[in-house]
Amino acid sequence: MKKIALFPGTFDPFTIGHHSLVMRGLELVDEIVIAIGINENKQSYFSMEKRIDAIRRLYRRETRVRVEAYDSLTVDFAEKTGAHFILRGIRTVNDFEYEKSIADVNRKLNGIETFILFTEPEHTHISSSIVRELLRYGKDISTFIPQTEE
Repeated sequence: MKKIALFPGTFDPFTIGHHSLVMRGLELVDEIVIAIGINENKQSYFSMEKRIDAIRRLYRRETRVRVEAYDSLTVDFAEKTGAHFILRGIRTVNDFEYEKSIADVNRKLNGIETFILFTEPEHTHISSSIVRELLRYGKDISTFIPQTEE
């Protein structure tokens, strides 16, 4: 049986921290579905189309990564994509309780397991919200987002 993990998030934008989690996650599973959630309560900086396109370009040579958008419960989308696991990352201790609560509910709903990778120390200060703030003020974000080969 193919081991598939769902990596859910808004990825607005997809950072080098996210990229690190995907690459490390691929050492544990056969395939990762990067699932971009549609969250009506969040004002996105980048359109869904731009986020999907950027992430697909990043992984265009990695056949074990798929990128899809979804607007349902994460556990329902995981089931739809055939995922057996949910991949999440934790940057700080503050992230732990939130991620644990969601993992517990997801496991209760359909038995799906969540595995958590700790963010590498050099990436713990990076978050999509900080990168968006830098963008709003015209700062260079190139050191915070993965670079694609053209």
